[in-house]
Amino acid sequence: MDSSHIALLKTCTHYFLHFVFPLFIAWVFYRENWKKVYLILLATMLVDLDHLFANPIFDPNRGSIGFHFLHSYYAIAVYFLMLFFKGNIRIIGVGLLFHMLTDFQDFYFWSH
Repeated sequence: MDSSHIALLKTCTHYFLHFVFPLFIAWVFYRENWKKVYLILLATMLVDLDHLFANPIFDPNRGSIGFHFLHSYYAIAVYFLMLFFKGNIRIIGVGLLFHMLTDFQDFYFWSH
């Protein structure tokens, strides 16, 4: 597979994990309120606003995890602790942790 196909697969995987897989999470684990949960999971992507404080804002050779303050290991620990709460706090924690996992795989699982 050449680099253009890998780049396309990486991009498709990234956006699938950010937009489609949260729908699966909402449908499977929160079927009664899946629409609300899906919107909450999508809203957790606002965590990427911390990219606006970086220079440059986007660098394909820089991983988000451990660099941006809302993607820091301290923040990830807080997101993990959110899993021990009930209701929307837990859903937000799930969304944020899944977002971190998506960003992690996006940088570390694909060859540069």
